[in-house]
Amino acid sequence: MAATTTMTAPRPTLEELVDRIIDAAFDLEPPAHPSTSPARAIHEARRLRQVGELDAALEVFAELDLTESTDGERRWIYVEFLELARRRFRAEPAELYCSGVGRAAVLTPYREGDDETLQARAVLGMRWQPGKLLSRRSLRGLRPLANGGAL
Repeated sequence: MAATTTMTAPRPTLEELVDRIIDAAFDLEPPAHPSTSPARAIHEARRLRQVGELDAALEVFAELDLTESTDGERRWIYVEFLELARRRFRAEPAELYCSGVGRAAVLTPYREGDDETLQARAVLGMRWQPGKLLSRRSLRGLRPLANGGAL
């Protein structure tokens, strides 16, 4: 008898639900991006990394839609994202916020000396855009990017 597995999509966070309500209330359309397979996105990010375009490589992950991806693909993408983020932000006091399989963000202090306001610098699998400002109090489970991030 063959075993079957079912995929369950990660549940949206409260902030994502609020963003959707605001988008619907003000008739804001999310930007349409062509669908890219996880393997193709990883290939493109690796290519950009090899030519020294780390920010462009992280942007590939920010634009990636993971709703149709399997858990294995999400883990693969997360590992690639984490490796790239560590290279890009190794000289900065960056922190990692992870809210599920294939959902993460790299955050840095918005201003020097202000530890309460963080800015999203790289995003994977979330509706946040790089540049979004967040309160440290609203994010549970932050850990340093340099030594955190294992699934």
